[in-house]
Amino acid sequence: MNKKITFRDMTHSKMMEDHANQQLAKVEEFLSHEKEPVFIELVFMPSKVHEHHKVEMLVKTPNYSEFVSYEKEGMPFYETLDHVIDVMYRNLHKAKEKLVDERKWLGRHEEFKKQR
Repeated sequence: MNKKITFRDMTHSKMMEDHANQQLAKVEEFLSHEKEPVFIELVFMPSKVHEHHKVEMLVKTPNYSEFVSYEKEGMPFYETLDHVIDVMYRNLHKAKEKLVDERKWLGRHEEFKKQR
């Protein structure tokens, strides 16, 4: 699993990286059974004037290609990060459900063809 955390327009923060790794654990666990290659990219872009931070996350695997970006004025950086990771986790679950439903439909489609 390839993971990249980028700090754009800010200095590297060990505390922020540790928090991100801790929050990414549930996404990594979800993707642990996924075929390789698995790419996770997380980008932090702070605001210099006031709390209007932006966090982007990209997950690419053979089965999934998901992108989430979030920014909201007045929201602390850690909460913005938590929101992005939660949304990505939900999106991955929805994509998995869709894949499973498609596989079920294909299997049943062949079954109905044989009956005719």
